[in-house]
Amino acid sequence: MIDTIIFDLDGTLLNTLEDLTDSVNYVMREYGLPIHTIEEIKSYVGNGAAKLIERAVPQGTGNPAYEKMLKMFREHYALHCEDKAAPYEGVMELLASLHQAGYRMAIVSNKPDRSVKQLYRKYFKEYVQEAVGESESEGIKRKPAPDMVYQALARLSSDMSYAVYVGDSEVDIMTAANVPMTCISVTWGFRTKEQLLAAGAKEERMIMLPQKLQPLLANLGQAE
Repeated sequence: MIDTIIFDLDGTLLNTLEDLTDSVNYVMREYGLPIHTIEEIKSYVGNGAAKLIERAVPQGTGNPAYEKMLKMFREHYALHCEDKAAPYEGVMELLASLHQAGYRMAIVSNKPDRSVKQLYRKYFKEYVQEAVGESESEGIKRKPAPDMVYQALARLSSDMSYAVYVGDSEVDIMTAANVPMTCISVTWGFRTKEQLLAAGAKEERMIMLPQKLQPLLANLGQAE
């Protein structure tokens, strides 16, 4: 029986796209570079701040100012990550219901740990027990490596055999496979249904609305 849920953050629980776009474009303007649309940033996210800036700036990591731009982005985003972010419609009701039902829950995100903790405290602490952000300097590799999930499961004292992973991107599908654990893909985030299917998502484990998660968990539990 499933008793633990590991959630991705951006594009799954929280719509952070406008704040991410604003912080990237702040850096672009400071360096006199072309700004990006929200749709462009949507296609760049999923692999952490370093990869986001690599994709956003001309020449990527080969740009002489890359490290300075990454630092500027991190600092700006840490100050502005709450400006426009908001939980997706139905997410808070879902988390409240899951909490009431006794599920153990954690968030794992490639977003910098400082920002993850900040957003976790503001929106999710009442219902979700743990939140793990990017901390490769401490030896915890970012997704799709399974490290963050292992850390979250250990903090929850949960067994991966009774846990599922919920996310909105190809990175999340890969992360779940690397643990390995069952992956449930959501279609309201940063990737389309077609992109998720192409990345290996299972259509029978795909949901279009948050309220569809709990019935799916019950069905998965019965199928074990």
